[in-house]
Amino acid sequence: MEIDKTRLFIENNLNKQIFFKFNGNRNMVEEFSGKIVKTYKCVFLVKVDNQDVLRSFSYSDVLIGSLELFV
Repeated sequence: MEIDKTRLFIENNLNKQIFFKFNGNRNMVEEFSGKIVKTYKCVFLVKVDNQDVLRSFSYSDVLIGSLELFV
């Protein structure tokens, strides 16, 4: 049921300015700001500010702590 709460949180913050912190492989940490532009069943898309880039993340990235959102 936790994934449903995460999905609802993401959908409620659609098109809002959010700061993201992504803990990637080998202790690589990326910090960026952007907006969640589209949600799907298993993933959501983020438009990164000041770049013409869309990044996709899964809801499980948020659950396991790989992706942190600061609204």
